[in-house]
Amino acid sequence: MHEPVRVIGGRRFDFDRQVAVMAVVNRTPDSFYDKGATFALDKAVAAVARAVDEGADWVDIGGVKFSPDDGEVPADVELDRVLPVVRAAVEKEAVVSVDTFRVEVAEAALDAGAHIVNDTTGLHDPALADLVAARPGTQLIITHSLAAPRTPYPRPSYVDIAGEIAAFLREKVDLALGRGVRPYQIIIDPGHDLNKNTLHTLELTRRLGEIAAVGYPMLAAVSNKDFVGETLDRPPGERLAGSLAAAVVSILHGARIVRMHNVRESVDAVRMTEAIMGWRSPVYTKHNM
Repeated sequence: MHEPVRVIGGRRFDFDRQVAVMAVVNRTPDSFYDKGATFALDKAVAAVARAVDEGADWVDIGGVKFSPDDGEVPADVELDRVLPVVRAAVEKEAVVSVDTFRVEVAEAALDAGAHIVNDTTGLHDPALADLVAARPGTQLIITHSLAAPRTPYPRPSYVDIAGEIAAFLREKVDLALGRGVRPYQIIIDPGHDLNKNTLHTLELTRRLGEIAAVGYPMLAAVSNKDFVGETLDRPPGERLAGSLAAAVVSILHGARIVRMHNVRESVDAVRMTEAIMGWRSPVYTKHNM
């Protein structure tokens, strides 16, 4: 893995032996998971505080859904949604990422103290790479997705999904490096469910090792997604157990960041997995000692 030990937002991460829990705070009126429960500013700020208190390693803040079903959301509206929450997260001394595909939103969020640009559109706008290259202390998450931002992509088809995702990510990493982004700034994400059906996402999850071989810390955004719901026949509010199982399997296959809604439960699952892998010591030992 390129540069597994990184300092992000003042915190040291060793992705050879450590998994970061990324909490999700969506300031959107109709998020697929919480249906707008954190859309109000006070609710979003409270969610940030709760995530930090429950042990999240960093907080991912978004103001626009990936899907286009809520119509056009102008950049100024997205900024109004995310910037106050970014500032609140910075005040909590959290590591902060902003989920956006717009350069102007990413730049304003970084100016407000965010540390990571989480682009779920696969560098559709390469200027995001230029922005990160100009700021050596920041990170860039490059995600596999095929469509233009907020554009439908019906009935996706793959011949070799893990191979195609890995090739896409290598191409986009090369693009970023060619524009001055340093290897220690890059994180990759295979894009669970993004322009993929449930069978695709199940297969890419069991083949994550092939994608991790691209050689950068890998994020798995599995929480409460449709592939969990369709596999188990569970609505969004009842997908916790399936999401935790998907997160643990992802870690065992190379993921080093997991993006999760239910922070306390996710932190416990991740820390237990780290301990079983021999990466973390128990908090205490009394049993049969």
